[in-house]
Amino acid sequence: MKFSEEKLRSLAEPLSDTENEKCLNAISMIRDAMKTIGFTDNNKSIKKLYEDTSAYSLEMLNTSGSRKVKLFIQGSYANNTNVRTQSDVDIAIVQEDVFITEYRSSTTYPQSDSDYGFTSVLKSTKSFKDEVEDCLKCKFGADVERKNKSIKVHGNTYRKDADTVPCKRYKDYQNDFSKDRNNFIGGIYITPDVGPIIVNYPEQHIINGRKKNMETDTYYKKMVRIIKNMRYIMSDCGYSSADDVSSFGLESLLWNIPNDIFTKYLCYGFIFDEIVKYMSAPQSYLSSCKEVNDIKKICQTNKDVDKYESYINDLKKFYEYDMEN
Repeated sequence: MKFSEEKLRSLAEPLSDTENEKCLNAISMIRDAMKTIGFTDNNKSIKKLYEDTSAYSLEMLNTSGSRKVKLFIQGSYANNTNVRTQSDVDIAIVQEDVFITEYRSSTTYPQSDSDYGFTSVLKSTKSFKDEVEDCLKCKFGADVERKNKSIKVHGNTYRKDADTVPCKRYKDYQNDFSKDRNNFIGGIYITPDVGPIIVNYPEQHIINGRKKNMETDTYYKKMVRIIKNMRYIMSDCGYSSADDVSSFGLESLLWNIPNDIFTKYLCYGFIFDEIVKYMSAPQSYLSSCKEVNDIKKICQTNKDVDKYESYINDLKKFYEYDMEN
């Protein structure tokens, strides 16, 4: 399919002001719901983690001050890489007072909770996810739907659909050698209703994505929006490979591409053409490519590698830059 420069530029467009306002409304509504189970924002305003993102964030305490949660928008809206077909806003609701730690297993420099003064807490009779579900149902009623990893709040004309993710803070101290409580790599620890525990690093994703975007004169996120849109167009055209890869994976795949590929030209068509060529060249980098958080690999198995290779091959055949328009 031929794509003109004008078409590519339209596919690269960022979040609109209207959608941005709905993101803010979504996290405001979740904040108000959390107040029904005893949390307060102490009249603090919802702020962006970084001004050039839609990663709105707010910390809340319960009335006794013994519990602390952090609400923040994660995912494509937070990273300003969403496309119009991605309607859900992902909102993490993170327990900060109850957290999961990871330490070195080395016998030379061993670590344990006692090194940091941490103590274990008794397991609550009610899970945090159950608490969040109750408060959301109290606020939104039938618009609430419990899912395996999240709790969905269906949207309306005022707010976007929101996938809230109740989770614990995850603290990786493996690179700390000074027993510093604050020297950890932070993630979120998700306990699904069914299946294994999931550890994600949304805040590192936001930080690294911003850095990449600045280093590439903002072309990184523009190209991410293009390839995400391209994936949906290919799916509509019957390319099954487009359904076998994720938008998150493609965003991460482009993060691994050298910066000079993004800054080689000013023309969007030429840049995207270079990206497609780079990805489709014979190489084994797919198996070592990391997510934007620079911690987890995109492809965990050979089957995952095959899926991305198949998509890239189809993309090479599908995409054609129309230089005449």
